[in-house]
Amino acid sequence: QHKVFETQLRAVLRASNEGALSIMFPMVSNLSELRQAKVILGKVKNDLRKEGNSFDENMEVGAMIETPSAAMISDTLAKEVDFFSIGTNDLIQYSIAIDRVNEKVAYLYRPSHPGVLKLIETIVNAGHDNGIRIDMCGEMAGDPQFAIFLVGIGLDGLSMSSVAIPAVKKIIRSITQRRAREIALDVIKLSTADEVDKVLKQELEKSMVS
Repeated sequence: QHKVFETQLRAVLRASNEGALSIMFPMVSNLSELRQAKVILGKVKNDLRKEGNSFDENMEVGAMIETPSAAMISDTLAKEVDFFSIGTNDLIQYSIAIDRVNEKVAYLYRPSHPGVLKLIETIVNAGHDNGIRIDMCGEMAGDPQFAIFLVGIGLDGLSMSSVAIPAVKKIIRSITQRRAREIALDVIKLSTADEVDKVLKQELEKSMVS
């Protein structure tokens, strides 16, 4: 298994000579496996140096935060990497124990669940407290309803499909960082997903007509 991983890392490192690249370790669940991955990365780097192959020595290394366990120790993980990317699809599914592709229970899969929002806030705060960048990917990142909240809690970047960009961009440009922060602080105090949806939909409507 390590051989396959080493081959993948080697390819990414070699490609870093051709442009700006970064490495992100997915499905991190604890500190030990993140450190182990970094040790293997270090070995591959040393092998390339010995062979005389160059690569970007300053390539950033990040972790995908998509398990509840990683979210809860994000303050510890943040000390080990240059950035986080919050993988919302799996984080939401694992946090509220709902299979989003099972039509019988899919209606219970709600990004607006207060527990999910608090987990995301925890990750963002942990990252920023340790001076690293926090991005987000997954369906939530491209959902216009959550744009103001995500900006308000201080997320640094959003990864989404190209079709979602115009609407999200319009919403972000329609509000100040200060106002987005105020809304986020209000939303994070709400007790149910229905309450969260109501407030965010109201703010979305205001932004779309402005």
